[in-house]
Amino acid sequence: MSPRRSRRLDPFDRGGNRGASRPVGGSVPGVDRIEEWPDGDWRVRRVTGAGTDKVYRCPGCDQEIRAGLPHLVSWPAWPGGEDERRHWHTACWRNRVKRGPGRSRY
Repeated sequence: MSPRRSRRLDPFDRGGNRGASRPVGGSVPGVDRIEEWPDGDWRVRRVTGAGTDKVYRCPGCDQEIRAGLPHLVSWPAWPGGEDERRHWHTACWRNRVKRGPGRSRY
């Protein structure tokens, strides 16, 4: 038997004892994060969909987000922006700045 064991490295570990550079707050459902986009700063919250029983309409594709489907909720990161909350499919949110003119961005 070999005296050393092979082990899988953490994908965020850069070695050299510099510490890990993990994304902060990017994968925790229900935690708000600020995202900077060309169309402004947005508060974004991932929703697992497990506790939802409502159907929402995605402003990106104008299709329904069925109850129980994981998605995102976003709103402008200015005071009072909570009133502009919208539920998005994850892919629609990522591709919204690529949409053509004349379409609402949120």
